[in-house]
Amino acid sequence: MSVTKRNEADVGYVEIDNPPVNAIGQSVRQGLLEAVRWAEELHLTRVILSGKGRAFAAGADAREFDQAPLEPHLPDVLNAIDESFVPWIAAIDGVALGGGAEVAMACRMRIMSPRSQIGMPEVTLGVIPGAGGTQRLPRLVGLAKALDMISLGKPLTAAQALADKLTHTIEDDPLEEAYMVNTEELSCIVPTWELPAPEHDASLIAKARATIAKKSPQQIAPVQAIDVIEAGLSIPFHEALPIERAAFLELKTGDQARALRHIFFAERAAKMPDSVKAETVALDHIAVVGGGTMGAGIAYALLNAGLRATILETDADGVARAKTNVEALIGAGLKRGLLTEERAQGHRDRFVASTDYAQASDAMLAIEAAFESMDVKKDVFAKLVDALPKDAILASNTSYLDINELAATLTDPSRVVGLHFFAPAHIMKLLEIVRGAQTSDTALATGFALGKKLRKIPVLAGVCDGFIGNRILARYREAADTVFMDGSTPWEVDEAMEMFGYAMGPYEAQDLSGLDIAHANRRRQDATRDPNRRYIPIADRMVELGKLGRKTGAGWYRYPGGNGKVDDPIVADLAIEESHLAKRERTDYSAQAIKERLLLAMINEAADILDEGIAQNARDIDLVTVFGYGFPRWRGGLMHYADTLGAQAIFTQLRELSQEDPVAWKVSPLLKRCAESGTKLADARPRS
Repeated sequence: MSVTKRNEADVGYVEIDNPPVNAIGQSVRQGLLEAVRWAEELHLTRVILSGKGRAFAAGADAREFDQAPLEPHLPDVLNAIDESFVPWIAAIDGVALGGGAEVAMACRMRIMSPRSQIGMPEVTLGVIPGAGGTQRLPRLVGLAKALDMISLGKPLTAAQALADKLTHTIEDDPLEEAYMVNTEELSCIVPTWELPAPEHDASLIAKARATIAKKSPQQIAPVQAIDVIEAGLSIPFHEALPIERAAFLELKTGDQARALRHIFFAERAAKMPDSVKAETVALDHIAVVGGGTMGAGIAYALLNAGLRATILETDADGVARAKTNVEALIGAGLKRGLLTEERAQGHRDRFVASTDYAQASDAMLAIEAAFESMDVKKDVFAKLVDALPKDAILASNTSYLDINELAATLTDPSRVVGLHFFAPAHIMKLLEIVRGAQTSDTALATGFALGKKLRKIPVLAGVCDGFIGNRILARYREAADTVFMDGSTPWEVDEAMEMFGYAMGPYEAQDLSGLDIAHANRRRQDATRDPNRRYIPIADRMVELGKLGRKTGAGWYRYPGGNGKVDDPIVADLAIEESHLAKRERTDYSAQAIKERLLLAMINEAADILDEGIAQNARDIDLVTVFGYGFPRWRGGLMHYADTLGAQAIFTQLRELSQEDPVAWKVSPLLKRCAESGTKLADARPRS
């Protein structure tokens, strides 16, 4: 049963039992509606509603969104609860999100445990609340808070919900407290639907729209949510509900909602391959080699997960730097309210920085985050082999280097795995887990287990230069540089990609990370670069001029006084000069042409990555591009977006581009096969 019910004398107990998170599917809706009639037939004095397990109810069943709506519809169920002469009390222990929050708001009273959360994150799935949430929430918490919660989709803690009067009280045992509520007091609480709507406030509406324009540009659902909330301020409750429902039904079948659902399910499907059956090594103590920005970020992520972290450095200055970097992260956590003083002290107690590798002698996993040099990393691994247990797992955080070459230096190369974190390591959710030719199942299982502990999204990658993400990034930048040299400006390129949905374009992003990083990688590739492939030297000349990005005050743009970017005429002159030297005629590319070229370049490279087995499926590439490289989530990731274009259309465009440069625009064999067979990239698999 998805919903169970029982009564003790005149008190009814209704429990949602739909594991794992009590999603409100058709069977739950039917069960709740039957419970309303049951309670009325028995003339109960109250119904106490709860959820079994770790959730009250974590929203609607998103799997039903691609189907025709099934009766009973949630708005009808919640209206029945809200209008019943038997008052319902929501006893919330765990999350009440989306439809779960709407259920709770339809109840006469809400009681939350301290660990609970309540919110309406529907906009993160490209829709709006569709069962009265846009109308009940403003009546309960006021217009300002409702606009914020619904348009941004951020949940409230129990303490925040109490402060905003969304819950009546916080108790360790909400069920017991619900039972103890005075019957007369309960009967005096006005049903939510009868509460007056707040007064229309044009300034609050305008502020919400401005916030959405800044934080969620080009996203439809947040704008629609504000529109529906505003509409409901001047009409009766039951007249506003059809407006909300119509908007919800239209949005759920739209491209943005489909894309966001795709990423939602892809994220939840990200896990260790079923073929890996090995046990993991112990993860209570982990060594990190290197205390720079990346190493400190990794260590801090470990500390946040309750683990012991030891940073190993080469000298006293390195130790001091590591301690300073980690303490700065702890301080930032305290300042932002993410850490209590007690938790912060726990972090400090579990953290060590030292030059003595013996400090990590009991660590069963070490992650090197040293300088991106094969020789340096080989030296680090040699020291780790001497200091750590013989069956400890050795992981490299390398962004590009060959895991197999690194592993070959060990007597037992099966111990080596790649764990590629993304900066800032304590914030970015993506973790590329790189499987070398001899990486053991134990090493892989350990990597995935660590990802789970750190609440990362793990993606399995094979060995190649740049793995999945950086290999796509390299082709993206190459295509951008080509467009720049042949006629556009960095500003035009960046603007085109920002219009597509990126938070920043490739040149502003490179200014932020530093041009010297990419320059060092190009020098590493000099010996193996295809001599037939066109090379754009502008970035090299920028480095020679000391234009390394924001850290030097100038890169692709100038940053006067450290403030916002402005065009740099020197950069434009370099492009014109190099075009002249290469005897190329410059072209005035449109924003559409720039966008198409850069996206086609990435799609083609991603198809090769999938074809070669570097990525296991298109879904993993989507996760990498969204969570590691800023691809707009509401477009579903690179390969999902490619499927909206169609393999045939992509193949045709790439074949045309290959006429101007047959090397850079060589069409991926996988794309060709998909175009010929009509197969979606989502269904494509590596060649056997």
